[in-house]
Amino acid sequence: MGTLGINQMKVGVTIDIAGFAYTIVNVEHVKPGKGGAFVRTKLKSLKDESILDRTFRSDDKIEEAYIEEKNLQYSYHSGEFFHFIDVETYEDLTIEKKKLHDADKFLKDNLEVMALYYKNELITINLPNFIVYTITHTEPGIKGDTAKSGTKPATIESGATVHVPLFIDVGTRIKVDTRTGEYIERSA
Repeated sequence: MGTLGINQMKVGVTIDIAGFAYTIVNVEHVKPGKGGAFVRTKLKSLKDESILDRTFRSDDKIEEAYIEEKNLQYSYHSGEFFHFIDVETYEDLTIEKKKLHDADKFLKDNLEVMALYYKNELITINLPNFIVYTITHTEPGIKGDTAKSGTKPATIESGATVHVPLFIDVGTRIKVDTRTGEYIERSA
């Protein structure tokens, strides 16, 4: 573990607070006329995505959190457990639904995801930002509808519901932003 100074505090750096990993999402360096410099940060927990506001002074000991990344491939789920294969070791890993932080609604067969580990414990799964899915159910569109005339709910192959333009039909492949759950565009 390395110790950071406040001048090394930047957006994207991961630090350890009380044994938990936090990513810096906002940082403001302050150099007052009197007294020592300090830094105001907004931190996001990698475990539960909660936000923490924290101020650090130049004499604070700030521990860097080393996050291990592993590429996993989604295999299947049974009940509350999701099964993945470690792409490097081919080891079968079972992950509880609660550790997926809602990522489960976008999992589809053979999808590769990034697993983040801290101190050998799985923290979370990161999906690719954009994934192409096939529409499995939606109400039929009306001939002549355009993309600007509204949206309708559609079920994608992972089981999630996405709002799509009225002209999208069953069997159409679409690109979805997994961070927001929004339809982006039709895909080939």
